[in-house]
Amino acid sequence: MSKDQITKYLKFPLQFDEERLLADLSRAMEAQWVPHFNTGGYVGNWKAVSLYAANGNEQNIFAHLQDQSALAETPLMKECEYFKEVLDTFKFPILSVRLLRLEVGAEIKPHTDHELGYEDGQFRLHIPIVTNPGIEFILDGERLTMLPGECWYTNVNFVHSVANRGTIDRVHLVIDGVRNDWTDELFFSLAPESSFESVREEKLSQETIQRMLEELRNNPQMADHPLISQLAAQLKITD
Repeated sequence: MSKDQITKYLKFPLQFDEERLLADLSRAMEAQWVPHFNTGGYVGNWKAVSLYAANGNEQNIFAHLQDQSALAETPLMKECEYFKEVLDTFKFPILSVRLLRLEVGAEIKPHTDHELGYEDGQFRLHIPIVTNPGIEFILDGERLTMLPGECWYTNVNFVHSVANRGTIDRVHLVIDGVRNDWTDELFFSLAPESSFESVREEKLSQETIQRMLEELRNNPQMADHPLISQLAAQLKITD
């Protein structure tokens, strides 16, 4: 199968209540938002706060939790009734739930995320809460326009970037989950199963692994994360 035949994104037939999303976001704005740890991957301000995270820590914004048993609601999540209602819509195991805020003038540089397409058995959903016409979300060369309350899957194994060229911050509710029968039924109702085959041909470069390690080790909140030892082992193999 060619790259062009792979499903790169889906807009699901779901529409969440924009006013209720905004009401919960207003509560979340009082929380301590954490600058994204991949400091070399963006310019400007890109911040996050967690709703589900390891040990219920709001400031642990790392998305790839290896031990799902440690995942728990954060104190912020307990205050956000509608966010909880939204999450209850989805019948799959959760890996992480975060609010991601890209402030005016900020840009996330072109990049790929590691094994986060549906074909990998895990995936990412976006529910926009606040956006503006100046948002440029580019996925494999195509600009996507995601509106408040919608729900989108994006295959972030493909190169993507985001720029906020508007006048207000952009905030998305971002959910990472594990594929199961329920998600198969949802995804395959919109695109054929064959369109979710893997097309990745490259592994992370040694330089990329080294940069990720440095960023994780320099972040006190990530100092004990198991990904550090995994990346260190992978770097040793590629030496």
